[in-house]
Amino acid sequence: MKLKSIAFVTSLLLGLPALAATEQFFPVLVYRTGAYAPNGTPWANGYVDYLKLVNARGGMNGVKITFEECETGYATDRSVECYERLKGKGATLFQPLSTGATFALTEKAPGDKIPLITAGYGRSESADGGVFKWNFPLLGTYWVAADVLLQHIAKKEGGWDKLKGKKIALVYHDSPYGKEPIPLLQERAKMHGFELQLLPVTAPGVEQKATWLQVRQSKPDYTLLWGWGVMNSTALKEAQATGYPREKMYGVWWAGAEPDVKDVGDGAKGYSAVTIQHGAEPNAKVVQDVLKELHAKGQGTGPKEEVGQVLYMRGLLSAMLGVEGVKRAQERFGKGKHMDGEQVRWGLENLALDQKKLDALGLAGVMRPVSTSCVDHMGSSWARVHSWDGKQWKFSSDWYQADDSLIKPMVRATADKYAADKKLTRRTPEDCQS
Repeated sequence: MKLKSIAFVTSLLLGLPALAATEQFFPVLVYRTGAYAPNGTPWANGYVDYLKLVNARGGMNGVKITFEECETGYATDRSVECYERLKGKGATLFQPLSTGATFALTEKAPGDKIPLITAGYGRSESADGGVFKWNFPLLGTYWVAADVLLQHIAKKEGGWDKLKGKKIALVYHDSPYGKEPIPLLQERAKMHGFELQLLPVTAPGVEQKATWLQVRQSKPDYTLLWGWGVMNSTALKEAQATGYPREKMYGVWWAGAEPDVKDVGDGAKGYSAVTIQHGAEPNAKVVQDVLKELHAKGQGTGPKEEVGQVLYMRGLLSAMLGVEGVKRAQERFGKGKHMDGEQVRWGLENLALDQKKLDALGLAGVMRPVSTSCVDHMGSSWARVHSWDGKQWKFSSDWYQADDSLIKPMVRATADKYAADKKLTRRTPEDCQS
């Protein structure tokens, strides 16, 4: 007790957060209110449930997770406010769950030395850890998503050469998030000779009649949907109303979950979306563990029926990545100890989630192995496509891997430009040996 008191007084004198040596604070930026709540809520429930599950099993090598939610409403300014308020509590890392917020926090994280995990979103060029030391777009970026979708379409058509003369429309959320895939799509359009039609939708996307009138008039061979929240179900309803085949519509992984299609039902049948590796995973061992160890005891977050659904799994896996980053850091800096931001950053850029480790985490069949380095902050570029059959999501493709020969030079060039603009010195693998 005396030691705790001394630590508390010392922390006050030094202006440091009063965290116990055996606690690790995870701030949780969420949006359970507003236009994006139907999609943000299951993500948050999965995220929090995983933190609870880890604690129920004794924490991270004995270190208990403490957490606090902060409501952002998917607004960048409120996300920054949450960041500023929670970082002083000894934040382990942040997961903004917003590309706009990621852009803003990318400027703050280096000074605060707090890692940002943006699993499947954020800045595509931040996969380059040589420049973006604190950003971790783990499992895939929007350039990966766009490339995999085009690979899938090309395969369906019989090869890349068959895309020549085709028209592909991008219906996108008019925000940093929605604009992210455009450079990759433009590059592929030049390479393969298809026409790219860009159709921005003003957030939150409840009014799209003019957009789908353009789709009806231009008759694209395929339409990519880069939406979020109510924009997705609205797009599917408008496609149905204008007679555009849902079989020709492919969404990004934030447009391919249960809230996007449940109100459309059979009207969305045939619609497909790329996934960040996982889909709905009701049979996964980790899902059964959550139901047994939390929900059966009245300690779960949100409705039991949601556990294992697409966005719930997205939140759960996001939390898992953060936890495993801390545990990896503990392997080097001391098990049973609190890890600071720089130590956690080291853990995240030395992730080694092989199949044996994934199986042990209850994730067999859910995702592929992830391996990062100080210059590769993404760690995996694999994805699949799943399709809505009117009642549930089912995988409709095998695994695809994004084309590194196309994406890596784009990442490098864009990261170099950012480094030049910000007067940053690029790290090399040799710089990371210490």
